[in-house]
Amino acid sequence: MWTNFFRLRLFCCLLAVLMVVVLVINVTQEIHCSFGFCCLCLSLQYLDHETVSATFIDSSGQFVSPQVSGISRNPYCGYEHQTLSSRERIEENSLLAALQWQVPDVGPVPFLKSTDPSSSYFVILNSAAFFKVGSQLEVLVHVQDFQRKPKKYGGDYLQARIHSPKLQAGAVGRVVDYQNGFYKVFFTLLWPGKVKVSISLVHPSEGIRVLQHLQEEKPDRVYFKSLFRSGRISETTECNVCLPRSLPLCNFTDLYTGEPWFCFKPKKLPCSSRINHFKGGYLKGLLTAAENAFFQSGVNIKMPVNSSGPDWVTVIPRRMQETNNFDLSQGSGTFPSGYYYRDQWRPRRFKMRQFNDPDNVTECLQRKVVYLFGDSTIRQWFEYLTTFVPDLVEFNLGSPKNVGPFLAVDQKHNILLRYRCHGPPIRFTTVFSNELRYVANELNGIVGGKNTVVAIAVWSHFSTFPLEVYIRRLRNIRRAVVQLLDRSPKTIVVIRTANAQELGPEVSLFNSDWYNFQLDTILRKMFSGVGVYLVDAWEMTLAHYLPHKLHPDEVIVKNQLDMFLSFVCPVET
Repeated sequence: MWTNFFRLRLFCCLLAVLMVVVLVINVTQEIHCSFGFCCLCLSLQYLDHETVSATFIDSSGQFVSPQVSGISRNPYCGYEHQTLSSRERIEENSLLAALQWQVPDVGPVPFLKSTDPSSSYFVILNSAAFFKVGSQLEVLVHVQDFQRKPKKYGGDYLQARIHSPKLQAGAVGRVVDYQNGFYKVFFTLLWPGKVKVSISLVHPSEGIRVLQHLQEEKPDRVYFKSLFRSGRISETTECNVCLPRSLPLCNFTDLYTGEPWFCFKPKKLPCSSRINHFKGGYLKGLLTAAENAFFQSGVNIKMPVNSSGPDWVTVIPRRMQETNNFDLSQGSGTFPSGYYYRDQWRPRRFKMRQFNDPDNVTECLQRKVVYLFGDSTIRQWFEYLTTFVPDLVEFNLGSPKNVGPFLAVDQKHNILLRYRCHGPPIRFTTVFSNELRYVANELNGIVGGKNTVVAIAVWSHFSTFPLEVYIRRLRNIRRAVVQLLDRSPKTIVVIRTANAQELGPEVSLFNSDWYNFQLDTILRKMFSGVGVYLVDAWEMTLAHYLPHKLHPDEVIVKNQLDMFLSFVCPVET
């Protein structure tokens, strides 16, 4: 009896399972047949390298499904499906947390209640008859609105420096936001003489809130395009790090680094017919009339904050017999990293040489191969060296002007100088597709050694994207740098940091110093302890008396090159 009952139960269970399987198969077939595709064809179509749907590529170049990918904090295209190790995830979270800008959510603020630099003021707190070189100077900044009422919250972006115009000296200050309308600025007095304090408001906190919104909600405000051509047929489509998946996409994600890049698929041509890459343009009409009021030249973009009382102090040498030698011994993490004196940059952590004669540069670079990778700010180094050193002759590769790649040779002294722009996103005009190279991949192709020098500058073209996009790019570059230094420890690797630039209402929305300050902070943190050298272009721009420019003037570039060459050929001790 019990045996028959057990068999009956087993038969019922098997019958129920069979019915569920049949039901699932029928439902699946109905769904797929309604679109006229078989399962196999559908899978093959969306796993094709050229067309992408819900399939992504991890850092090793393997196709993975979203279910097995990690989820990042920023839901931006492929970056929400990054596969990160626990260490990478911790690092990314730490970087994003460190860059949280404290702007209180006070709701919509009318223009008259926003920060007015002309009504704001600063005072020197620890005023004294005389300061000594090495002393700390403290300055208190109090911001007010256009109704001359004190503000009760912080979040403004200030830049500060001390300078002595007659001595062509300058250095930057460190700003602390007390979140109540008061800011304190700390300066280290690094040279004797009359030292003047200058504070400027780059953006009010109300403008920073707008920039934050654009960074999170409008990362595509710079758009790119590519030309596809086959025979007499040509099409141009839009491209970017992320594109809507409502239309078929060409997948140009790099198989080695996993750096994503997509273009809308041409209607008549295959993805493999892509010819070039170029900047499409900038989106217009991003702001409301109320938001536009926070970005006005001559009103609240890079405007000076006046002093209430004296704006200068007198500094004397630490010892009266000291005249021109007043460098201070400092450890790592020094702020500021250096200062100008007689228009020459003086790093505080090592002795920088002056390469004032072309023969000095030639002697330093003799028998060396120098690679310059990145954006147009490091292309300036190539242009400076080929202009300054007569024996370094540029070899015409037929490359587009201002795009590259470029090559210069000094056959007599066996010097080879190369420049190549970094991979997309790059806002240059017309880069040929086969010239789009990622810095990490280029580094992997370098043997390295004592006669190999590498310099990298990657920052400006990432200012419109979420920070995760930049972190991923630097992570790939850093990995390649570490591998290069592991196999060839005597290779010199130099990183050029970001720099401040001129700002107007439109430029602020795409290349604000506030965006670039974030990128610069990430760059420094991610390459700390890696064994590379830093050329501090950020401080070298802010500390100088010349107006800020995306491409700094020659005197600043010259100081950058002197610092770079001092790493390659340090002072003999």
